[in-house]
Amino acid sequence: MRLRGRALPGLESAAQAVPATGARPAGAAVEALLRLAVSRLDAGTLRTAAEYTLGLAQGTRDWPASSRRARAASVYGVSVERFRKDHEVMVLGQVAEHVLRLAAEPAAAPGAAVAEAGTGTHRTVRARVGERPVTLTLHVHPVDLLRDVDVVVSPSNVHFALPQPYKSSVAASLRRVSSVRGVTGDVLDDPVHAELHKWACRNGTSGRAVLPGTVAATGTGSLAAQGVRRIYHAAVAVPRAGTNDYDVLPSDITRAASRALALLAEERDRFDPPLRSVCFPLLGSGRGGLAYDVSLAALWAAVEAELARGADWDVHFLVRTPEAAALVERIPAGIRPPYDRRPPGGPDGMGEDPRSV
Repeated sequence: MRLRGRALPGLESAAQAVPATGARPAGAAVEALLRLAVSRLDAGTLRTAAEYTLGLAQGTRDWPASSRRARAASVYGVSVERFRKDHEVMVLGQVAEHVLRLAAEPAAAPGAAVAEAGTGTHRTVRARVGERPVTLTLHVHPVDLLRDVDVVVSPSNVHFALPQPYKSSVAASLRRVSSVRGVTGDVLDDPVHAELHKWACRNGTSGRAVLPGTVAATGTGSLAAQGVRRIYHAAVAVPRAGTNDYDVLPSDITRAASRALALLAEERDRFDPPLRSVCFPLLGSGRGGLAYDVSLAALWAAVEAELARGADWDVHFLVRTPEAAALVERIPAGIRPPYDRRPPGGPDGMGEDPRSV
């Protein structure tokens, strides 16, 4: 917020050199430039820490600097002083590098500039399913900032083994934000992990894999304070024997999304008020190795079919990059990519890929 009314000639000059940000008032142009630079950082701790440091994360723009620094330090699990002397310098240096790269890039086509820049962390996408208009909500921020959505779908492997909470995947972030912590920040309870273990024992799957597309429901622990009431763990990643890699089939994503919506219908009236909204990240687009559009098409096939049957769900999509956001915003024009396309080089693991959401 303090960008307004300050003389920042270096940043203002860089912002004017970037077509996607230059045609704005000085303060707004610099903010847009910083958002664009941060969006180019690798997804995970680096980008998340940068968003908190600069007040770009949802709800943090008016936080005092000390609060933003403390939250950024917690991303790396270090003290505030150590973060200030070491990690913060590195984070801001990486942002500065991308600012310089953006300013040095040749002018892109107008359409490409708009698609890359994007605006706002919460956007509305209006589409039609048959003759019926539907409104989708797009979130462009980390999953731990999600608020007031009844159900969030979390990608999982077929063993329902949650990643360690310090990792950067959707599942790890949800485990971290749902944990119960004491006044010193120590974890007192890990309710999502405990509930998922109980689900496996109750359904006779403890110690063995479930079929891809299986969905397990748990509570949300501390995340309930943010208005998120259920986590649906979708088993879509199959470990590849002898490696640290996973295989994810788009058909399993469609099956899991369909099952999640069916489970939402089963559970809806057990809650007061009834469950109504559901949020999907782009399942399988991290270490699962699927391209964004392949994951989105697999999800949309299930969502569209459910809406076509007259379901009145409030559907949300959650992404981390402008590229992924642009794909969701093109849903009204139709999404039908080939299902056999994978990114060059293949996956290198679930949730740690730079394209991870």
